[in-house]
Amino acid sequence: MTSPAIRPARPADAAGIRRVARESWHAAYDDIIGAETVDDTIDRWYDPDRLRESARRPSHEFFVAERDRLVGFVHVAPDAEEGEEKSIFELVRIYVVSDEWGSGLGTRLLVRAERRLEDRNADRLRLTVLADNEVGVGFYESRGFERIEEREDAALGVAEFVYEKEL
Repeated sequence: MTSPAIRPARPADAAGIRRVARESWHAAYDDIIGAETVDDTIDRWYDPDRLRESARRPSHEFFVAERDRLVGFVHVAPDAEEGEEKSIFELVRIYVVSDEWGSGLGTRLLVRAERRLEDRNADRLRLTVLADNEVGVGFYESRGFERIEEREDAALGVAEFVYEKEL
């Protein structure tokens, strides 16, 4: 099987991004927050119009991995809490279909985004992950992220970790 190609996301990718998100969220989160909550969250957080807008924004870096169809994506944006300070970016989302877990695709997507941020003179990349998402926590820690905070996710009512990495 050929390795998926990574390219910048386009507005037309919104449906594929949403499909990948739904599949990977169910695989990662059904046992943590329940399938119904996963579906509700995907419907809110992966609105096709918002995804298309994110793909168009020059301040965002949004890449997809594609074989015959989309199989993963990564999206980073200036950290909203930092205001005009553009040196800290947030890893908004990174997901690959569960069939690709352990294949190195997530790492390839992350590296692609990190390289773009380095080109933009970003200093740090920050993210949040549900504390019970062992796959996600393991992935981020193996990629050099350090846990800097534990808090409650206000929307989901579960513990989450904040991680950060110097670029």
